[in-house]
Amino acid sequence: MARAGLTAERVTIAGAELADEVGFDHLTMSQVARRLGVRDASLYAHVRSLEDLRGRIALLAADEKTIRIAEATAGRAGKDALVAFADAWRNYARRHPGRYVATQIPIEIDPELAANAPGPRRAVELTYSMLRGYGLAEPDLTDAVRLLRSTFHGFVALEAAGGFAHKRSPQESWARALEALHTLLEHWPHSTEGDSE
Repeated sequence: MARAGLTAERVTIAGAELADEVGFDHLTMSQVARRLGVRDASLYAHVRSLEDLRGRIALLAADEKTIRIAEATAGRAGKDALVAFADAWRNYARRHPGRYVATQIPIEIDPELAANAPGPRRAVELTYSMLRGYGLAEPDLTDAVRLLRSTFHGFVALEAAGGFAHKRSPQESWARALEALHTLLEHWPHSTEGDSE
């Protein structure tokens, strides 16, 4: 029998906490059931499957990460906004490694749940808004978004895997990388797509 008060939200939060502890890819329904003190079967009254739970964790994590980025960048522009954005991204990845992974990989998500989750949509809006402060427009905006995402994700993934063995502090390299990104964004080579010859 399911513990009184068990809900899809509680199951999702328990799954997210475990994902941070054991790794998103190693999460099982049995682990979540044990965390909540219920039988495995009790979970299925609230989430349809492990894939459904993974999707819910991804949406939860996207919301959390986006809120932190929004709070960090509020009232900032240019380099200050870029650094605050990047630091909030990296800090979330370091504090919640399992949840962070969930935000970076394609997961089958219930379309109705996805439609009601503001995190992913708000994340795109925040990123594009910050980059418009550098005077970018399409298709340069999309290219710059992809560059930032690749840089931030690549750095935090390598850092999490212990990939920075050099004696230089990763924090110093992170700061220099953000300086370089700021310089690049200020001098972005604007696309000539669609320009007439």
